Amino acid sequence: MTTPEKRRRSITELVTKHGGLSVEELADRLEVSESTIRRDLRDLADRDLVERTHGGVVPVTNVGVERSFNRRLIQHLERKQAIADRAVEEISEGHVVYFDAGTTTMQVAKVAPDDDSTIAVTSSPMLVLELSKSDGTVKMTGGEYRRETKALVGPTTEDYISNSNFDLAFLGVNGIESDGTLSAPNESEAKIKQLVVEQSARTVVVAVAEKFGEQSFRRFGSIEDIDLLITDERVPDEYRDLFDETELVEDVFESGSHD
Repeated sequence: MTTPEKRRRSITELVTKHGGLSVEELADRLEVSESTIRRDLRDLADRDLVERTHGGVVPVTNVGVERSFNRRLIQHLERKQAIADRAVEEISEGHVVYFDAGTTTMQVAKVAPDDDSTIAVTSSPMLVLELSKSDGTVKMTGGEYRRETKALVGPTTEDYISNSNFDLAFLGVNGIESDGTLSAPNESEAKIKQLVVEQSARTVVVAVAEKFGEQSFRRFGSIEDIDLLITDERVPDEYRDLFDETELVEDVFESGSHD
């Protein structure tokens, strides 16, 4: 039996995919009563995950506006978990690993190996809570708290990263443009990501396939700057020429092997 929370995640994803649906359409697709859908929509609207309209619901997204963290946290959860399961295979004993703030990197932090020889560094207070469940050392960059992404940013964060060396970094991304450009919604966070790439021996981007074709406000690098991209579906054909014929991209829901 589908749990209410799983059903509400499905509602959020359906509404995002279709740009809006009526109560009747949602009830039909999810095979529940319209009264159940209305209760779900009230809950989702209270959490700023959707916006209710007369007789239905639409996504809470507009060009130039960041999606709320709570909404992103439940979107594509199973896909993000699959990406995370593959991503942690990149961590080796004794590694210093940077975990970017974000909802996909949070899933990576949740399944990071319990190894007391690793050092985990993050700019996310929320990821600290997950990483501290293991026996490894956990360090937080410090900085100014940004509510939209629940991340630390600013000069203190930048200085910490600039004076660090990472064996491995897991980065999230808001957009992957057709020319391979990687982008983020805010200047401060774009700067943090850029510095992390510069200070890391190996950079792994973890992103659901929906990020292909998205364009966010600030650019921080390109596909050429990273070592591996782990996603949940086959990379769209128009993007595949951007990748080398090596281990640069892997889709965990396709063949499970490198493309």
